[in-house]
Amino acid sequence: MVTEEHERLLERAKAGDRDALIELLEALGPVVRRRIEPKIGAHLRSLIEADDIMQVTYLEAVTRLDSFTSGGAKGFLAWVTRIAENNLLDVARAADAAKRPDPRKRIGGGDAASSMVAMVEQLGMTVTTPSRVAARSEAVDALERTLSRLPEDYAKVIRLYDLEGWSAEDVGEELGRSEGAVYMLRARAHDRLRDLLGSESKFFTKIG
Repeated sequence: MVTEEHERLLERAKAGDRDALIELLEALGPVVRRRIEPKIGAHLRSLIEADDIMQVTYLEAVTRLDSFTSGGAKGFLAWVTRIAENNLLDVARAADAAKRPDPRKRIGGGDAASSMVAMVEQLGMTVTTPSRVAARSEAVDALERTLSRLPEDYAKVIRLYDLEGWSAEDVGEELGRSEGAVYMLRARAHDRLRDLLGSESKFFTKIG
């Protein structure tokens, strides 16, 4: 399953060779797909297909390779498989939440600044500045900076779904992706936002 050629491709990828990383993902991706496809339950098949999961998984692997530390090509395969499994789990959680919507958790609908402050709070962060006026301004500026650092589809999902209040179905139509893919992209985007906002330590701290 894992060959010496895969090991060579991984070493080149870790050294910054993007083409080698893509070739490695193309080689090992079918293995991941075969592992994940049987786990897509009947209740999720209207929302997601294996191709959707793999697309988001490849995006995450390409943009987060620095978080893979060791284990060689076999470890890399296990890492990509975990990403795919987590993506599928996010769809299942989102589908369940959609059946029991909590309006307190929807952000869009207010003015842009209020939506951005609420977005920061939903991510489990709080603004360190005592002044509410300054807090709004800093939250908006920091979130705008952070969104600009995300992959394009991650940023679009947050802007449309979280900040503007679009439905997952409408966001999917806008992006040319399935509703399930929107849920996956949103979960990964939230993970990335938490990491990046944490680096804005002058303005934010994690709650709890």
